[in-house]
Amino acid sequence: MNQKILLKRGLLLEYLTLGWNVVGVVIVVIAAYAAHSVALAGFGLDSLIEIFASIVVVWQLTGVNHHRERLALRLIGIAFIALIIYIVAQLLFTLLTGTRAIPSFGGVVWIAATFIVMLLLAFGKRVTGRQLKNTVLLTEGQVTLVDAYLAGAVLAGLLLNALFGWWWADPLASLIIVYYGIREAVHALRESREHLSPTDALRKDL
Repeated sequence: MNQKILLKRGLLLEYLTLGWNVVGVVIVVIAAYAAHSVALAGFGLDSLIEIFASIVVVWQLTGVNHHRERLALRLIGIAFIALIIYIVAQLLFTLLTGTRAIPSFGGVVWIAATFIVMLLLAFGKRVTGRQLKNTVLLTEGQVTLVDAYLAGAVLAGLLLNALFGWWWADPLASLIIVYYGIREAVHALRESREHLSPTDALRKDL
C-alpha cells in the first residue's frame, strides 16, 4: 500500500484517539469526583498520558526531529511514574479515611464504550504500524491496548461496586492500573535509551 495512504491512516487513528480521550478526560474526571472513585481518577490520568502519547506519534509521523522522539518517549515513561505515585497516594488516603466510592452509572457507560473503541484503535495502529515499519506507532499502539485493558479492569470494579456493593473492587481496579503503569514506564524508558530501529522493533514484537 502507498506510504502516503498509510501515513494518513496512522494520523487519522491518532486524531481519533486524541479526540476520544480529550472528551473522555472531562467525563471521567467529573464522574470520579462525584463518585469518589480512585479507579476512575486513575483512568482519567491514564487518558491524559494517552493524549500525550498520541501527540508524540503525530509529531513523529509528520517528520519531527529524531532526537525529540527519544525525549518524548522518556517523558511518557516519567508521566507513567507520576501516575503510579498519584494512584498509590490516593489509594492510601482512601483506605485511611474510610472513603467509599459510590456507584457511577455514567462512568460505567463511558468506560464500557472506551473499552471497545480502544481495542479497535489499538488493532488499527498495530496493522498500520507494521505496514509502515514505524516503531513509535507500534509502541503507542501498545499504550492504546493497555488503555483498553485498564478500561476493562475499571469497568469490572465499577460494576461490582454498583451491583453488589463491593466497595473494595474500586481500589483493587486502581492497583491493576499501577501494575500496567509500572510496566509501561519501564518499556517507554527502555525504548528511549535503546531507540530500536523499525526492523528490530518488529522482530521483538513477533
